[in-house]
Amino acid sequence: MQPVVHPVVGYLCYAGYTRIRQGSRPRGEPTLVAVFAAILPDLIDQPLWAVGVTPVGRTVAHSLFGAAVIVGIAGVLARRADRPDLGVAFAIGYGSHVAADVPWHVLAGDYEELGFLLWPVTEMPAYSGVKPIGSVAGVEITTLWLEGVIFVAGVSVWLYDGRPGLEIVRRYVRNG
Repeated sequence: MQPVVHPVVGYLCYAGYTRIRQGSRPRGEPTLVAVFAAILPDLIDQPLWAVGVTPVGRTVAHSLFGAAVIVGIAGVLARRADRPDLGVAFAIGYGSHVAADVPWHVLAGDYEELGFLLWPVTEMPAYSGVKPIGSVAGVEITTLWLEGVIFVAGVSVWLYDGRPGLEIVRRYVRNG
């Protein structure tokens, strides 16, 4: 999945959770935590790959092993701060990232690229990028098309929800 789509997927998952579990729209702080957690695996793994520490850009933080440790630490910190809601938001956002990287490989039949889930037990080949998943009326449909739809839908839901989190970012930018 393209990096810009991950925070949107994280938001959609967290927004769905708040509607189902709490019967309300998402609030600012937990929304920011969920969105941050949804981009964190790439913020960890891409630099490790760029400097040659890991063989590809989806290893340590994309692995279920790494995810369990990172989400567990975040949960402990959230409980210590008496903010378990932030731990839940973090887990949803982080889990959405790892989960969102799976369907494209399945749809394209590139099952070997799912090696990131159990890395380092399983090998992770180089990421092959945007994947074709079929054609409609002679037009090739790729994963990028589906990601575009997800992105637009997610931003639309965020706008409908009143742009939760934006007020905190604006306040922080104004007050430095």
